[in-house]
Amino acid sequence: MKNKYIVFECIIGTLLLICVSVFFYSILNNNIKINKGKNTKFEVINPIVSKQDITTININAVGDCTIGYDDNFGYNNSFNNYYDKYGEDHFFKGVKNIFLQDDLTFANLETTFTNYDVKTPKKFNFKAPFNYVSMLNNSSIEVVNIANNHIKDYGETGYKDTINTLNNAKINFIGYDYFYVFEKDNVKIGMGGIHCIEDKKCTDKIDAVINGLNELDVDAIIISFHWGIEKDYKQSAIQTYLAHYAIDNGADLILGHHPHVLQGIEVYNDKYIVYSLANFSFGGNKNPKDKDTMIFNIIFTFKDKQIMNTKVNIYPARVSSVTNTNDYSPVVVYDKDAQRVLDKIQKYSVNFNVYDHYNGN
Repeated sequence: MKNKYIVFECIIGTLLLICVSVFFYSILNNNIKINKGKNTKFEVINPIVSKQDITTININAVGDCTIGYDDNFGYNNSFNNYYDKYGEDHFFKGVKNIFLQDDLTFANLETTFTNYDVKTPKKFNFKAPFNYVSMLNNSSIEVVNIANNHIKDYGETGYKDTINTLNNAKINFIGYDYFYVFEKDNVKIGMGGIHCIEDKKCTDKIDAVINGLNELDVDAIIISFHWGIEKDYKQSAIQTYLAHYAIDNGADLILGHHPHVLQGIEVYNDKYIVYSLANFSFGGNKNPKDKDTMIFNIIFTFKDKQIMNTKVNIYPARVSSVTNTNDYSPVVVYDKDAQRVLDKIQKYSVNFNVYDHYNGN
């Protein structure tokens, strides 16, 4: 009988030791919260994820940046005229502080950097001197899309000049066969650009971009689309078809441009589609009738290299700091101006409430 008691005591002692060990292990690993008060109790809560397991990547995106102008417009009040008067810091001074706070700022580059003078036969031909590229560096714009209808305004020579200028300035660019991979804490976001104006056959281009980025072992994919119909506020059926196709095949975010006006935002399969970011610092028009634009901000949260959460913020904006003309210096707007911009986006948005994402700070 005595031996039985000894065995029993050993078992009880062992169990108590295990319980005490588990208890203190849980405290050390933040699995147990102690609420101190008259009646101290122990409440088991969900484990707190270690910071090492979490990576957040903050991205801002803006639309068409036409740096320079078409010399048929005339020099007075042109983009180049403002550059000569106020210097390169003028153009993004109203939004630079926002760009400095992110990990990555994206823009559609709708111009060429060249001194070549032979124009491609078309309605508008945009170019800027080589040194204008530094305004991108100084404004914290890290990556631009070149897959658009103006990158070859001065033929292959202007195109190659632009590529060389961006490379020399260490500005990342995407489009056609060029990809960019942004990496933070071993998490990789791949970006590609597609020029596709109202053509369903662009699914081949989408496949090529997604396959190319997957070969680079990325953890998320962003596709920039130059698409849609100019001046149309409602995204076309083809835009929607291509966006859904891209997401169904692996894209995690769609950023659109070309219509020169704002279009809707859609949430499709928990992914965001921004159909048109409109113009931004836009040298293509001295006084556009519609100056409304936005900064689209998205914060990805990754756990174990998987997207765990996304948060979107919308900054309503205007392409000019003044209303009576275009001074090519975008600013965030507030009050009734912000309301107008938000209403415009909301009108054609799908499964997305823009007012819930308004950043009014």
